[in-house]
Amino acid sequence: MKKYLYPLLVVFFGGMIALIIFKNKEKDEFRVFPLKERSAAVSGSGEWVNAKAAIEGLLAALRKNPDDRKAQLQLAEAYIQEARITGDHVYYDEAAMELLNDLLQKEPDNFEALSCKAAVYLSQHHFTDGKEIAMQALKLNPHNAYIYGLLVDANVELGDYKEAVKMSDKMVSIRPDLKSYSRISYLREIHGDYKGAIVAMKMAVASGIPGQEQTEWARIFLGHLYENTGAIDTAELCYRIALENRAGYAYAYAGLGRIEKANHNYKDAIKDFEKAEKLTSDYSFGDELTDLYRLDNQPEKAYKNAQAVIEKLNADSNSDERNSKTGHYSDRELAYAYLKVYKYDMALKHALIEYNRRPDNIDVNETLAWVYYKLGKYIDADKYINVAMKTNSQNPNLLYRAGLIKMKSGFRKDGIALMEKALDINPFLSPELKSEGIQFLASK
Repeated sequence: MKKYLYPLLVVFFGGMIALIIFKNKEKDEFRVFPLKERSAAVSGSGEWVNAKAAIEGLLAALRKNPDDRKAQLQLAEAYIQEARITGDHVYYDEAAMELLNDLLQKEPDNFEALSCKAAVYLSQHHFTDGKEIAMQALKLNPHNAYIYGLLVDANVELGDYKEAVKMSDKMVSIRPDLKSYSRISYLREIHGDYKGAIVAMKMAVASGIPGQEQTEWARIFLGHLYENTGAIDTAELCYRIALENRAGYAYAYAGLGRIEKANHNYKDAIKDFEKAEKLTSDYSFGDELTDLYRLDNQPEKAYKNAQAVIEKLNADSNSDERNSKTGHYSDRELAYAYLKVYKYDMALKHALIEYNRRPDNIDVNETLAWVYYKLGKYIDADKYINVAMKTNSQNPNLLYRAGLIKMKSGFRKDGIALMEKALDINPFLSPELKSEGIQFLASK
């Protein structure tokens, strides 16, 4: 095993400790990224104090011994968790990948490192790469629940739903817990079983420790299931419990914002989403704010906000010029963002890029169908919306969009039925979407 030829250089960046470790000159520089402070709203929590201490301990271990592979792996895992909590996936995914790639150069068959690398790829929306790495790990250890969870996620995103179900069954048979129950819930949801999805997500929440990020994430997802089925009071209760259990939880504020939006309290909804946006980096909060500013009769602010979302998504996409496989694929998100500034040609460009990357995924087909609908190409839209409905998803937004597309494609009866079904499932659909079909439902 080769040793580092140069001593460690410890650099301080405004309270953040960074390690810069140099290898032999013929190799790439191995960087350990500094830990960022969390936002003020959550930085005083006991969880953050413990996480920070643990990470600082791992950094100290690497200063002492740059070849400490256990410390490298644990630091990568810690950074993956920081990405989940803070939403700063661009920064922490690259930080984790740097550690993992170095470790895998030394130990190509390190199961834990391969699993983590697959998780980072999935986080970056590099689903094909993530599945490939996960399959390598599976060959090394076919009895690990976590790796089956990653394969559930990869297969869902790539549109192989039968394989995703098989992987989910394997996962839960090995370890029935929050992670496996939550994946069962999602698979039931996209196959049209909302009742079963709610049951499974309740089991996921019950399996977790209140206040932990993954537990409250599951509770938020449970709330969203209730929200999608029109039970907004129950959904609101889920969001308030999550916020009580985990102070400053951005996704709880976002949930409350959607409840305010459903009740047409747009100013309060804006306040909730602005809180969420300050707490966690997530483009979806800005995307929701664009709609809310328009509903609140602030068109200039809506347009400016939409442009900011586009700039952020473009900046975060494939941000590491040294490695074309590093960086987030954000084309589906960009397609929707461009629709909101009426740049339909750019929306189509990005929708097609995403479609060519994963043509079997139902969400990607829905996106492409909706872009074609906005372009007035209704026959094309109908083609892709049919694929989007292949799993029998009962998502009311999907059904309502499908109804609009069917109407414009000449299938009036089917279109009316789909829109009415969507409103039966969730009478609180977004006003922007409902406004598209008011004229059709009024004249049926």
